[in-house]
Amino acid sequence: MPDSDQNIIADLKDENKRDLAFHMLVTTYQERLYWHIRKIVMNHDDTDDVLQNTFLKVWRSIDKFREESSLYTWLYRIATNESITFLNSKKKKNMMPLNDVSEYLLENLMSDPYFNGDEIQIKLQQAIIRLPEKQRIVFNMKYFDEMKYDDMAEVLDTSVGALKASYHHAAKKVEEYLKNTD
Repeated sequence: MPDSDQNIIADLKDENKRDLAFHMLVTTYQERLYWHIRKIVMNHDDTDDVLQNTFLKVWRSIDKFREESSLYTWLYRIATNESITFLNSKKKKNMMPLNDVSEYLLENLMSDPYFNGDEIQIKLQQAIIRLPEKQRIVFNMKYFDEMKYDDMAEVLDTSVGALKASYHHAAKKVEEYLKNTD
């Protein structure tokens, strides 16, 4: 764990330094977490909501952080879980079939004024959105975030082998989709 992360954690657990340490944590990780969440929920406003919930959960549970993983993977795990919780609540609210969030995400992508991708980027995002949830998250973490499988295993609480298989299947599906939409 980087020294700066250890300092942030120590200061977060110190009542006198907590506010400043939390500000440092947000400053350090806000952008990376924003883009991680954004790739899951696909909409700027939804991402802001999930990011805020993520940092609230971190604030409330920092005393429970046992430092068995890095701060980075702990934050990503919370952000991932908050994103999935958000999507599941959208599914329930909109009475979507439990496995079919892709249409909602596609709609979000196309209507988001902050998304300014060209045609190729839109096709790639459409392919990724059509992936099953776990494959989509694994693909984004590996392809865009260039996260190591060991870190992903901690974030997603699964084995490296399962992650490699998920990524392989996801990459094949994305490739197939891109080939067939020309």
